[in-house]
Amino acid sequence: MSDRTGIFEGDDPFAIARRWLEEASRTEPNDPNAMALATVDAEGLPDVRMVLLKEIEPGPDGAFVFYTNYDSAKGVQIAETGKAAFVLHWKSLRRQLRVRGTVTREEGAKADAYYASRALESRIGAWSSRQSQPLESRGALMAEVARQGLRHGLNPARPLFWGGFRIAPVQIEFWADGAFRLHDRFRWTLTAERRWDVVRLQP
Repeated sequence: MSDRTGIFEGDDPFAIARRWLEEASRTEPNDPNAMALATVDAEGLPDVRMVLLKEIEPGPDGAFVFYTNYDSAKGVQIAETGKAAFVLHWKSLRRQLRVRGTVTREEGAKADAYYASRALESRIGAWSSRQSQPLESRGALMAEVARQGLRHGLNPARPLFWGGFRIAPVQIEFWADGAFRLHDRFRWTLTAERRWDVVRLQP
């Protein structure tokens, strides 16, 4: 579109998203990759929580990747629907990125490599937590951490119940704050021919 210039310029939404995230990494005080991930349960009740975006894979079959326990509430909900949405909000830039899409697991070599890059304590923590399940006490959790640390040593393998999810977008919206709430919004929609259709939205 003729007025899609400046921060909105470009023909690849993944490149724009990476550019925005890189800018946010220089201005956000904490976790510029923190995103609010939305899923729905079996009854259709929405659920949302913060997770960390770990990779923006390039197009044309690009995806947004995060890692978690597959048996967690979000993992179970994603397994049931195969769909999710998220928003990245950068207060320092007055921008947000909204994504809706289909979800598949990332559980091969890439997941192994990311798991191996984490701090040892985090790797042991993944083995120790039955995420989203009731917990008797903090002490019980730390005792399980100690037990798993002894069991797995200094080079634990990635648990099969822990890995990545790839959100392949069918819709991406780039939003920037405007004076008097006259915001700029561009929605990218993936067509049946796997091309991106871009429209400017009312604020």
